[in-house]
Amino acid sequence: MRMTEYGAMRPVVADEFASDEEEKLLSACPGTVAISREAPGLVPDPIWGAMTSAGYAWAGDAEIRHRAATGGVLTALGVHLLKSGRAAFILHLGADPDAPMRSHGVISTTPDSVVANAGSRYGPTTPLAGLEQALVKGKPFAVIAKPCDMGAIHALAKTDPRVDRLIVARLVMVCGGQSRLGKSRDLLDEFGLAEEEVTLFRYRGYGNPGRTRVETQDGRAFEKSYNELWEDETGWQLETRCKMCPDALGEAADIAALDVWPGGGPVGEDAGFNGIVVRNTQAAALVQSAVDAGDLVLGDEITPEMMNDFQPHQVRKKHAFAARMAGRRAAGLPEIATAGLRLDELGDVLDPAASEAEKAGAQRRAETGRMTEPIPGARDT
Repeated sequence: MRMTEYGAMRPVVADEFASDEEEKLLSACPGTVAISREAPGLVPDPIWGAMTSAGYAWAGDAEIRHRAATGGVLTALGVHLLKSGRAAFILHLGADPDAPMRSHGVISTTPDSVVANAGSRYGPTTPLAGLEQALVKGKPFAVIAKPCDMGAIHALAKTDPRVDRLIVARLVMVCGGQSRLGKSRDLLDEFGLAEEEVTLFRYRGYGNPGRTRVETQDGRAFEKSYNELWEDETGWQLETRCKMCPDALGEAADIAALDVWPGGGPVGEDAGFNGIVVRNTQAAALVQSAVDAGDLVLGDEITPEMMNDFQPHQVRKKHAFAARMAGRRAAGLPEIATAGLRLDELGDVLDPAASEAEKAGAQRRAETGRMTEPIPGARDT
């Protein structure tokens, strides 16, 4: 994977893959396939999928709750997995110490390491770059990543038996999309900073949602509120794949954590509350163990209708997916193969005029080159 001039992580073209290796890669790549996990005995909600429960939750440790992105649920679960001996390590992300604006994969073997890497990382991330390194250890571990990453793990399990044998917990945050690095570069430009000057780049946390904070080598500090950073959607620089994500809600995960802001956005700071979607009985047992140990606190139940209000953009994206894929297909671009995510049915709910507008918009963007970019390492043919 290489960072391109567009501020995106992209695979470098390679010739050394055998045909069966390439087939294995493509069968698990989130750019080509998205499949929900089976949930026997559970009737999936049309938007949110299968779950055993959903409710408010937050970290039992006050420090974790304060410094994490929202309520610290994923960090708290990672800590509990290590403390309880259920996992030998956690595969997740943290700020790159040599380039704090950027992120890198982390293998945490101690609770302190999990906490040190708490907090959302906006921008290009590749948490699965360390997956093979984790699997070869032959020890039980957990993964904290994006829904698309967990979809890749779920698909990989069909060809690699180590995945189901060794990964004891699959934890995700409900994802609004991955920004290119240009979003962060724009913020540095606004502050008049070069990336080389930065010693800390914290996107949120230390409160909920917390302020974005940048610190420099010479002791200066700059901040912006969450709403100030994200209020202008035209500057988000989201990946095209994220704008038509078939599963941003983590249906391939065991547990998904989400922001619980009525109407879809924060109106101020609070102590930190996550929503937590528990998707199977194994995950329910993990949550109960964390509660019994004091590592996690559960609040009131949350209904799917409430989650729709907390995440209205996710609802819109789910309904629009089929039409947007149809627009890509009409423009001759490849589609994402999906199964078990109810996307055609959700597309049928969309008003015909709105569906046609989504399709036409996607086709127009595809035909004008807004969904493609030069491939790093590609050769002229």
